[in-house]
Amino acid sequence: MNATAADTPETSLEHQLQRVRALQAEGQHAQALSAAQALGADLAEHRDVLYLVARSQRYLGNIDAALATLARLEPSHPRFSRLHEERGHCYVVRRDAPRAIDALLHAVNINPALPSSWNLLEGLYRMTGDAANAGHAAAHVAKLKQLAPEVVRATGLFCDGDMDAAESVIRAYLLKAGNDVEGMRLLARIGLLREVFDDAQVLLEAVLKLAPNYHNARFEYAQALFGRHLHQRACEEAETLLAIDAGNRDYRALYASASVGVGEHERAIAIYRELLRDAPDVADLHLSLAHSLKTQGQQAQAIDAYRAAAAARPSFGDAYWSLANLKTYRFADEDIARMLAEEAAPSIALADRYHLCFALGKAFEDRGDFAPSWRYYEQGNALKRSESRYRPEIFETQTRKQIEVCTGPFLQRHAGSGDPSAEPIFIVGLPRAGSTLIEQILASHSQVEGTQELADIPRIVLDLQGRDPDLDDPRYPGVLADMQPEDFRRLGEKYLRDTRIYRSGKPYFIDKMPNNFRHLGLIHLMLPHAKIIDARREPMACCFSNFKQLFANGQEFTYGIEDIARYYRTYLDLMQHWDQVLPGRVLRVYHEDVVDDLEASVRRLLDFCGLPFEPACLAFHKTERSVRTASSEQVRRPIFRDGLDQWNNYAPYLGPLKHKLGDALERYRAG
Repeated sequence: MNATAADTPETSLEHQLQRVRALQAEGQHAQALSAAQALGADLAEHRDVLYLVARSQRYLGNIDAALATLARLEPSHPRFSRLHEERGHCYVVRRDAPRAIDALLHAVNINPALPSSWNLLEGLYRMTGDAANAGHAAAHVAKLKQLAPEVVRATGLFCDGDMDAAESVIRAYLLKAGNDVEGMRLLARIGLLREVFDDAQVLLEAVLKLAPNYHNARFEYAQALFGRHLHQRACEEAETLLAIDAGNRDYRALYASASVGVGEHERAIAIYRELLRDAPDVADLHLSLAHSLKTQGQQAQAIDAYRAAAAARPSFGDAYWSLANLKTYRFADEDIARMLAEEAAPSIALADRYHLCFALGKAFEDRGDFAPSWRYYEQGNALKRSESRYRPEIFETQTRKQIEVCTGPFLQRHAGSGDPSAEPIFIVGLPRAGSTLIEQILASHSQVEGTQELADIPRIVLDLQGRDPDLDDPRYPGVLADMQPEDFRRLGEKYLRDTRIYRSGKPYFIDKMPNNFRHLGLIHLMLPHAKIIDARREPMACCFSNFKQLFANGQEFTYGIEDIARYYRTYLDLMQHWDQVLPGRVLRVYHEDVVDDLEASVRRLLDFCGLPFEPACLAFHKTERSVRTASSEQVRRPIFRDGLDQWNNYAPYLGPLKHKLGDALERYRAG
């Protein structure tokens, strides 16, 4: 097979684009335009094709055509810095300094690594007598000259969204150059954007060792800590930055978000309100304020803030979904009409669209109009799944390895390992299975602290997996077999130390991260006396409840019927294994049983946890505390049966789910 035949469509296109660029570099602009337009016959809206067409048109003196091409490019790529730079060049040719300056400023605000734009701005400012701004532009030119060309090039690619190319350039450069502060910071910024927070944290720690006063790097370091749910450390870094610049809005917003993470909601609410006084039209700030108010049980104020977010940005799907996600809110006719219009708009962003779809699904469900409700739930899930990288076989592989590694004999050999504390109470299972209700019941006890879905066990697992894990052949859980009793004790101590920030001094606390069921072997080895409760719900009700829920993050298995069914079945397999190798270690609580006989269920829970009965646990809905999950408003009401059989309203559409669940429909009650 020859090289041309082996080319993928992408590499073939890139080869042709390089040919056009080479023609432009050689001054053969007519040939370049002809080649670019030939590409445009099949790729009429391709970003780089249109950009090269516009450049060639300018070089040939056809400014009107170049500006028209750029206008055609802008709706689909408004933040492509080269578009605005090219427009600036066009206005320079026309000797229209004000428009040229405006376009070039737009370019460098998106992408500060544009030497040509800064050079042009310096000249234009000097020509118009603006010495101060000319000096500012000249300083940027000088700064870019101090950077390695590879860093400048990679930064430009990064700012224009070309992540793969940017990462390739900067990694190759750092392998050659070593500790380049700007290069390492750029690679960390790519990690932040891709949510590879552990890599970003390591890189930024190295940057700050070399340049401890680099405030932008420290801010990004705080963002990496926040992304890893290291909220207390993120708060500390934000406080360091605010001591330097108390008025910086980015620092204050991050401090508020990190404060939410450590449960300091009143502090966060105060900061959000201060920020909104100066910028009342920032929709995201209204949304963040509303989330904190909701968590604190201030529903009326939360609704006002969510509505303010939607008013500030009418297409803001998350604002509408957040109203729907209160579970107790009902949309008016005009709300639904507005959502329908926004969702149907051709220019709406993908995330806004699927948020609106889920909100419309809930709005029609509340009205008993189940056909359109199902249609919007199904469409929202399909849109969300389209951007997900979830692969069910990865979870299934890890489950198989858990069963292979965490055998009865292995766990018995390590009996007595770990920290002896009995303080943690883990509530595990699938989302939407009643875990928030169990947490609220237990947190109503005078000796129990209700915290939240803590990320500490998943973070320990990530550390055990190591850097650049092979998802098809992961290091964890196999690495457990190589660990010593003192290793498990240290992990247990670390868990208790790191979670102390969420506690106020009660003897016991709850960790309600549902996905921890995947790591019960590790939890047992780390904390052999911790209590573990498996919240379980009838599979059709549980799976459908997940299907109609849009999660803030994670839980990627919920956006497809087959994925949900596979996940539920694998969950049953793994829990059956834990029951066999850790007999009596896990208390199984069925949601339907709690609803049918609350007092018996409460007494059973308290007995398992070694706690005396307290009537407050029966009146759980009166307990005032922060609740962050989708059930936050529901657990502030007395026990109700409404949700047990809601899935039956959608029975005509759920045949595939029932088929995929198979024997799980009976097996979920086994044991």
